[in-house]
Amino acid sequence: MSLKIKKGDNVIIEKGKDKGKTGKILKFLDGNRIIVEGANIAKKHMRRRSETETGGIKEIPSPFSLSNVALFCPSCAKGVRFGVKILEGNEKVRVCKKCQQTI
Repeated sequence: MSLKIKKGDNVIIEKGKDKGKTGKILKFLDGNRIIVEGANIAKKHMRRRSETETGGIKEIPSPFSLSNVALFCPSCAKGVRFGVKILEGNEKVRVCKKCQQTI
């Protein structure tokens, strides 16, 4: 089990045009690129491919670097560094370095 940032985690964006926004990680791409829900939105002109699908200008989230985000701690309400704590039964959890709450 990897304890780093993973798919489904809430993160806060620290750099770029969407600085300060929070969102959930939707997808990991090759290496250290991620797609975050509601962040780095780009408009793309899409052609109609079938009779049921409509064409037009669609807004899609674009990937950006994993180094531009930090894990979001709900109790601190900001991006934090985290550590690992081992509970009973060899269960590992991520813990906020500031408030010591599990993330």
